Amino acid sequence: MRETLLSSFMPIKAKPTVVDLFSGAGLLSHAFVAEGFQVLRAVEFNPIAAETYRLNLGDHVEVADVREAHPAGRCDVLVAGPPCQGFSTLGKRDVRDSRNLLSLEVLRWAKVLKPEIVVVENVAAFLESPVWGRLASGLRRVGYTVHAASYNAYDFGAPQIRHRSLTVASRGGSLPVSRWRRTGTVTVREAWSGLPARPDGRNHHYAPRPSPFALARMRLIPAGGDKRDIMRRAPKLAAPSWWRVPGDVTDVWGRMEWERPSNTLRTALLNPSKGRYIHPEQHRVISLREAARLHTIPDRWVFAGWPTHVAMQIGNSVPPALGRAVARSVRAGL
Repeated sequence: MRETLLSSFMPIKAKPTVVDLFSGAGLLSHAFVAEGFQVLRAVEFNPIAAETYRLNLGDHVEVADVREAHPAGRCDVLVAGPPCQGFSTLGKRDVRDSRNLLSLEVLRWAKVLKPEIVVVENVAAFLESPVWGRLASGLRRVGYTVHAASYNAYDFGAPQIRHRSLTVASRGGSLPVSRWRRTGTVTVREAWSGLPARPDGRNHHYAPRPSPFALARMRLIPAGGDKRDIMRRAPKLAAPSWWRVPGDVTDVWGRMEWERPSNTLRTALLNPSKGRYIHPEQHRVISLREAARLHTIPDRWVFAGWPTHVAMQIGNSVPPALGRAVARSVRAGL
């Protein structure tokens, strides 16, 4: 892509080094490696996600709580994707969630590793939280200039509407965010080009078989439709809670459309009651490989764990299309 997220301030250096905190399955590390970086160390608490990281990127990942792991050495770039559940508007958004304070661990690591650039990825609402304010203030106190903004992965080539925040702290001065909008669209149909039309179980092209009750519901939902079609066409199949708040969260039991991008893929993407995850034509939720394609994860990527684990790894990760744009911009700023 021609675009960059950040302005260039210093000459590009060969193989800049990265440490990745809260690395998950490794999709952000993958994006940086693809853009010429060397990841020295990754820290991830979930052992199954860490195994996916290891299978695809190497043994430099360690299974540990970031609060208990010890920063050591130096790196050029520190990246982190701390847990977002306490900030997400799709969840309870509990300010008392103990996971919120994990974001402040980034500051502890930055003080030791002294990277030139720090990148923190999270949900868009993170930027409105008191924790973000504390993190930004702390980074400024130790010599960083901090810039933050929200981005839609769709604007960087992902066939998915996914809004995320990026906080970029640099020792080299302000790194203003430039806006870029593609021409044209990237659709569900384009994302799945070349995949078998029906899941064959190979390479995570797997989708659970719906129950008879779920199948009855799915048959009532047209392309782009959702629970409201069930309510209108077969009221007896509608959940009682739908009638209490009929307009609330209309994406549940939603069917995708071929010529549009998907909605945000969450960790429960195998459950039609959690979002717009039903195939555009077939009476099933999308397969794991179809979800990976919507996330711009390469087909060669191997996942560890059961299907629910894989869905969580996808839903918690940064789409590589966005991650690579970030990495290119950071590379230009070193």
